[in-house]
Amino acid sequence: MSSGVRQVGCALRRPVIPVHGGNKPFWVAGVGTRTHFAASCVGARQYPGSAGKITNCQIGAFAACLSVRGHAFIDRALYLPKSWTGDPARLAATHVPEAIAFATKPGLAVDMIRRAMAADVPFSWVAEDAVYGVGDVEGTLRRACKSYVLGVKSDHYFGSWSGKPPVAGTAQEIARDLDPSASQRLSAGEGTKGARLHDWAYCELADLDADEYTETKSGLWARGLLIRRNTSDGDLAFITTWCLDGTGIQTLVSVKGHRRAIEDSFETAKNELGPDHNETRSCHGWHHHASLVMLAFAIMAVIRCRTNDVTPQKRLRMPTIRI
Repeated sequence: MSSGVRQVGCALRRPVIPVHGGNKPFWVAGVGTRTHFAASCVGARQYPGSAGKITNCQIGAFAACLSVRGHAFIDRALYLPKSWTGDPARLAATHVPEAIAFATKPGLAVDMIRRAMAADVPFSWVAEDAVYGVGDVEGTLRRACKSYVLGVKSDHYFGSWSGKPPVAGTAQEIARDLDPSASQRLSAGEGTKGARLHDWAYCELADLDADEYTETKSGLWARGLLIRRNTSDGDLAFITTWCLDGTGIQTLVSVKGHRRAIEDSFETAKNELGPDHNETRSCHGWHHHASLVMLAFAIMAVIRCRTNDVTPQKRLRMPTIRI
């Protein structure tokens, strides 16, 4: 990746953070895809969720900064499967830097989170979907004392301890054994058709002190399992949580609901800025195009935010005194 592209990536934070940073923004990570391009491009036959099948595509991991005033992308990374990172000739042909090795999507997410913390991005929560996994991401965030709501798969194992009600099993099994009265209907935010209502249940698993993860922090933190049931078809989603002790379920639900902003960002960028209008044949080419799209998105976000600010009242003119 060229120094120019790195500078663009760093510059993305400068216009966004002053506008959004005063509201303790969330950190939202998501996956974007570029499909149906020539096989010689920097990508591979792999499974992107948006396509629903294995196809030639490029997959990028993206991070967005979100607050009540808006949201914008602030980081990105190209995902290269093992079939690429294990082929020196292919890496050389597409100008992939020698320092880049295979990294899982959770690994890319951890790198972006660390870069955000190093840049003093003032985020207080992280929300991700299940594609990122939880192991390394959880450890990184706990050591940094950052709250999170992370999607997990139905076979993810949970267990309670430290005097909490006994809970043990996969997320699917725990949801199956829950008493119906444990759920409550809550809104995850406003959608195009009104409040996005689902049935939510929260299982407390443990209370842990922050000094178990870092010597420089203290305070009681809570680990839990959040379960979402779709009111129309009963479909379940599972979220592992980490937050300050005493955080209510509505806060967890609201933060999880803000995860939707990453999808809105992708849709807006696709319609307005053409993130998929390229067939880049090199690693730095992909980063150039992605970075410029993100920069344009950031500029739009700042303009929109400032335009929506309340116009200050006009100052009254002092009467002119004639002598």
